[in-house]
Amino acid sequence: MKTPHVKVLTTPKGPAYPAGRMLISSPDDIAAVVASVPEGRVLTLGSLRAHLAARHHADYTCPLTTGIFLRDLAAVGPVAPWWRVVRDNGALIDKLPGQAERLAAEGVAVAGRGKAKRVEGFDARQWDPG
Repeated sequence: MKTPHVKVLTTPKGPAYPAGRMLISSPDDIAAVVASVPEGRVLTLGSLRAHLAARHHADYTCPLTTGIFLRDLAAVGPVAPWWRVVRDNGALIDKLPGQAERLAAEGVAVAGRGKAKRVEGFDARQWDPG
């Protein structure tokens, strides 16, 4: 089982990896937050990562491992409602097949096609893990 840990980057490794305290989360940690998203609401990747970082006293959460662990959740089934996690602009995550259909089943309308699919009424649907 993977456990969350904070890695200190003394030099930036790119725009998404600035110097600072970076959390490498865990699948269980991500599943716990995603499981708390109410039906009919959506959580942005940015809010998920910020919440996890704050919980572990880090500056930010690794975007790469967050995406990998979220896809892992989708692959193992309905452990947590992974389909309720969207990009920061309300766009669906193209690497999560079936996301639009699952959201629609919960009454969340999705507009657009392909990579342009977005949650309609996104601002009203956003949920903050607090």
